[in-house]
Amino acid sequence: QVQLVESGGGLVQPGGSLRLSCATSGFTLDYRVIGWFRQAPGKEREGLSCVGSSAGSAYYADSVKGRFTISRDNAKNTVYLQMNSLKPEDTAVYYCATTRRVTFNRCTGSPSDYYYWGQGTQVTVSS
Repeated sequence: QVQLVESGGGLVQPGGSLRLSCATSGFTLDYRVIGWFRQAPGKEREGLSCVGSSAGSAYYADSVKGRFTISRDNAKNTVYLQMNSLKPEDTAVYYCATTRRVTFNRCTGSPSDYYYWGQGTQVTVSS
């Protein structure tokens, strides 16, 4: 019933930009916390950004602060991650996720706090 689908990944040159989309269904988006994560080969899943419920606050990991921007369009049930000034080390599979319960409305960067995940979209930054 709850579904998240990432899209927008691809191949981009260093310094370029991409906008990822997370299309959600099965719940009312404005009541939910949505997080963006990434996982590179051989590395742990890394929390990048999160947007909370209407009373929550967004956060950004230090590695992406100033380059990535999270936003949401509740009418479209979609969350976006605008990625600018991309670097080769940004290469990874990018995921969006939400918590199991609507009452867990705190914005966190820990993968263990999330239950529903999308399938991921590949981002490759290379010349």
